[in-house]
Amino acid sequence: MKPADFKRFVYGIADKVGFPAEQIVLGGDHLGPLTWADLAEEEAMANSVELAKQFVLAGFKKLHLDTSMKLASDPADVRLPDEVIAERGVILYQACEEALQELRKENPEEARPVFIIGSEVPIPGGAQEEEDSVAVTKPEAFERTMKVYEEAFARHGIRDAFENIIGVVVQPGVEFGDADVFQYDHADARELCGALKNHDGIVFEGHSTDYQTPDSLKRMVEDGIAILKVGPALTYGLREGLFALSLMEKELIPAEKRANFIDTMEEVMMEKPGNWKKHYHGTEEKRQARKYSFSDRSRYYLNNEKAETAIDRLFVNLDAAEIPMNMLHQYMPQQYSKVLAGWLKKKAAALAKDCVVTFVEDYNYATKHNYMISNVFAR
Repeated sequence: MKPADFKRFVYGIADKVGFPAEQIVLGGDHLGPLTWADLAEEEAMANSVELAKQFVLAGFKKLHLDTSMKLASDPADVRLPDEVIAERGVILYQACEEALQELRKENPEEARPVFIIGSEVPIPGGAQEEEDSVAVTKPEAFERTMKVYEEAFARHGIRDAFENIIGVVVQPGVEFGDADVFQYDHADARELCGALKNHDGIVFEGHSTDYQTPDSLKRMVEDGIAILKVGPALTYGLREGLFALSLMEKELIPAEKRANFIDTMEEVMMEKPGNWKKHYHGTEEKRQARKYSFSDRSRYYLNNEKAETAIDRLFVNLDAAEIPMNMLHQYMPQQYSKVLAGWLKKKAAALAKDCVVTFVEDYNYATKHNYMISNVFAR
């Protein structure tokens, strides 16, 4: 999907469930030459400019400009200089500004997007290799990012850019791999977060905050890591819920009628390994990772026709069988509590979706401070 297609997709869901469109903020992540890293700078950046413009023209209002990756024409044996990263980032910023002015020809009141910058950007989707530790961004690196961007904007005659830049991506010491999660450590990030006092109106954006504890997320917000990125954890929650339902199906449904979702997912992932083969390693480890990895590469297969058919059949089977409450408690104890309290319907689709909600509740707790989580749920 292109940006306008994705907007229609999201707004279509909002219409279906009765969610106000004006409460939706569309964001573009890793906007830059990531997709074209195997091309030379001229072509890769030309594509990136068009990409950035399409996001603005489609009405996206939070844009992460990511030019941290090397391109085919960059020297392979040296680190990409911060100045090059910033120069390319400013080019994308200008492209966004041009697109905004085009929008304002039709609507002079069109709101300006806000921007996230940063050269210490984790790769999309989490770590590809197992790590022993995660290095927190040094304050000097953050300050250098700010300095080289200020200089690049000045070279281009842009004086007000930092009025529209609200955040910088840093590595605050959180990451996840197949089986490990590095939890946030306030002490390790103290010096980095302390550097924010030198920059009014700037917060940190934390990528790969998936699977952090609610208290870790809350502390991150309090320390100035005010934008918390979450992705694979949400689909991981859905996958986890579908697996739990599939295990209940084995108890309740005759073998010849089962959807066998778990086996189906393994089948479709093996048929088209492109979305996981670079991320998972080993032999037996690969098999387990395809099912349980925190990176959740299985998310790319949930809209596979075979997978969707299996999910639909799984829901029909379990709704017809009417899951017993004692079995629900065994396999989905958090959803059991909500069903018992009358907050959640005991329907298979609702149970699966609520496994996503359990992760969202952690972020609500961290950012809104308006209710407790774990075994205490608010309506």
